[in-house]
Amino acid sequence: MEKAKQSYFFATLAILFWSTIPTAFKIGLGELSVLPMLTIASITSTFILFIIVLVERKFDLVLKMKSRDIISSALLGLINPLLYYMILLKAYQLLPAQVAQPLNMIWPIVLVFLSVPFLKQKISAKSYLTLFISFVGVYLISSQGQPFSPGRSDTTGVLLAMGSSFFWALYFILNVRDKRDESVKLFTNFLFATSYLIILFIFLGNTSEYLSTKGILASIYTGLFEMGIGFFFWLKALQLAPTTDKVSNLVYFGPFLSLVFVHFFLHEPVYYTTLLGLLLIITGVFVQNRKTKQGR
Repeated sequence: MEKAKQSYFFATLAILFWSTIPTAFKIGLGELSVLPMLTIASITSTFILFIIVLVERKFDLVLKMKSRDIISSALLGLINPLLYYMILLKAYQLLPAQVAQPLNMIWPIVLVFLSVPFLKQKISAKSYLTLFISFVGVYLISSQGQPFSPGRSDTTGVLLAMGSSFFWALYFILNVRDKRDESVKLFTNFLFATSYLIILFIFLGNTSEYLSTKGILASIYTGLFEMGIGFFFWLKALQLAPTTDKVSNLVYFGPFLSLVFVHFFLHEPVYYTTLLGLLLIITGVFVQNRKTKQGR
């Protein structure tokens, strides 16, 4: 029972941290462009994950990595955080936070369809139903309070927010197939991603861009609580949980809590279509993940 309480404690902290991130994204992007913000965040998270690996006395596992492990981390780091967050942050740059954040929530549905080529699974009729439910939710969120007058949201931003879910689902599948210690994987993935980002910033970044204190602090906050400590606490919660399903379901409270922060700190009016669309997306995810009596 003690482990169960610890599991819920770590899960609650992770969800609380993650629910503040859409606000941090928008604050940071109001001061910095995507590349410097992500670079600072990735450097921060890599440092935090390095400390965690040291404290857990797992650095010897990093040193013992085989060539296939290094290749795996190089690939996973390219997908997440590099491509995933580059696309997601660009979406946040183009959309209100309350639109970008829930559109990214369709990744569990995308995961089902990616499981066909990667895990050789079949798609059931239920999966097509959940896809339809989720995309009705996407339409409502994108309408920004005017469902009968489509086109209010930036189309590129909507496509990027939805497209980021593809990279997260792909990362999820490849990460599950990599059986190394989770803390070690996170650290090495971020180490590679940070290396990529620093190189990109040197060659492609605007070196004359003013890096405001506010933007740097928002980027550091993102690295600490979205990528570093947030990921670690969530992994601890799953490790301590007697069963992961109940803990995993808690993550769906996060988007609703994030709307509170978005409203009070960014002063975005929360559209009724955002709430309805988010409910539909989460309903689709629940229907998809719901097991039948036969356990399928």
